[in-house]
Amino acid sequence: MKIFREPLEFQWDKGNIGKNLKHKIEDKEAEESFFDKKRKIYKDKLHSTEKEERFILLGKTKKKRLLYTVFTMRVKKVRIISSRNINKKEVVMYEKET
Repeated sequence: MKIFREPLEFQWDKGNIGKNLKHKIEDKEAEESFFDKKRKIYKDKLHSTEKEERFILLGKTKKKRLLYTVFTMRVKKVRIISSRNINKKEVVMYEKET
């Protein structure tokens, strides 16, 4: 599924800036996973609505950290909703398809 072309722009505001620090993930590191050539993107069917379509990205950062990132697109900008380390099941999904 291809939903964006590089270069990407990210939307950070008081609603989501620093939000992932509870998972020990800096905003810049969450952005890095979008540039992983082997990233996997899935539609988040459970959390998408008519007003806002959400996606799940599995991707590696420059530090080779695998992240599970939920995001949406807003006027050609990526708005990261949350980002965390991926679990064992998700690692298998990432490795199986890369």
